[in-house]
Amino acid sequence: MLAGALLLAAVWVFLLRGRPYSWSVPGPSDFLRALNLHNFGPNVFLPAALMVLAFLLVFGLVGGWLLAGRMLAPLTRITDATRRATTGSLTHRIQLTGRRDEFRELADAFDAMLARLEAQVGEQQRFAANAAHELRTPLAITQTLLDVARGDPHRDSSELVDRLHAVNSRAIRLTEALLVLSHADGRAFTREHVDLSLIAEEAAETLLPFAEKRGVTIKTSGDAIHTTGSHALLLQLTTNLVHNAVVHNLPEGGNVWVTTSVFPTRALLTVENTGEHLSRQLVATLAEPFQRGAERRVTDHAGVGLGLAIVESITRAHGGVLTLTPRPAGGLCVTVQLPTASLRAW
Repeated sequence: MLAGALLLAAVWVFLLRGRPYSWSVPGPSDFLRALNLHNFGPNVFLPAALMVLAFLLVFGLVGGWLLAGRMLAPLTRITDATRRATTGSLTHRIQLTGRRDEFRELADAFDAMLARLEAQVGEQQRFAANAAHELRTPLAITQTLLDVARGDPHRDSSELVDRLHAVNSRAIRLTEALLVLSHADGRAFTREHVDLSLIAEEAAETLLPFAEKRGVTIKTSGDAIHTTGSHALLLQLTTNLVHNAVVHNLPEGGNVWVTTSVFPTRALLTVENTGEHLSRQLVATLAEPFQRGAERRVTDHAGVGLGLAIVESITRAHGGVLTLTPRPAGGLCVTVQLPTASLRAW
């Protein structure tokens, strides 16, 4: 628009040359006079036109270069942040300011992606370190038992075999849990319609003998609710919750409540248990891998510390939300929210 205004001003000057009233609008006679061959000759109009065009060319190039540089400056910052991310630096953020335009939205989305990648990388590093520590423990115990047996060949081998069997079983459970966790994180499973109430009853019936042996009562209730996902993974999720509720309970007379309820768009699976009083700070860390409550104790049924981590991964893979809250009377309340499935699709 500015270049066009300059061009019109140049033409106006030539049309008004020699007029007594330079601010009046030119008429037809002025245009006829401007078309005179003398005015368009090489000695009058052509040099002036070339000068004006040269000025407009330089002005357009310089102005366009400055304007493009100002407009593309955010893209340069995004490019620099991308180069830093490729070198492994995920702590840098663009933090673009100004009005919310396309570049601002792109920068904000890139910052969110970097934050998520940084969190995932940190979580994977902690998980790898914890997994290596947990896997090293049974191997070290096995090595110690074998060294003791080699130093005392007359020792009863039946006790050694039993202890090696127990240690090996724990290592197998840990490996299987890691495989389940990897399978859930990959989300590589076939989705089907699942009734959560039937899964809750199946998990409760499976763990009923184990609960009776520990003096814990399991109670199931609720409505039939349907969701979409993997039947095997959702059964694993429910079984882990019920198993944890039975293990981390009162020594005698404990209770576990498994409830299913439905909302317009969410299906809820709730598992509550009696037990010791838990702080909110401790409960906030229970879903992290290899956390076993207040103490990292290992018993025959304490698991490998991946129960709630597997539950969280399966919940996240199904588009749900896992909530852990301590009960005022002691124990834990775990709620899994999953998207509901319409019966019309059956």
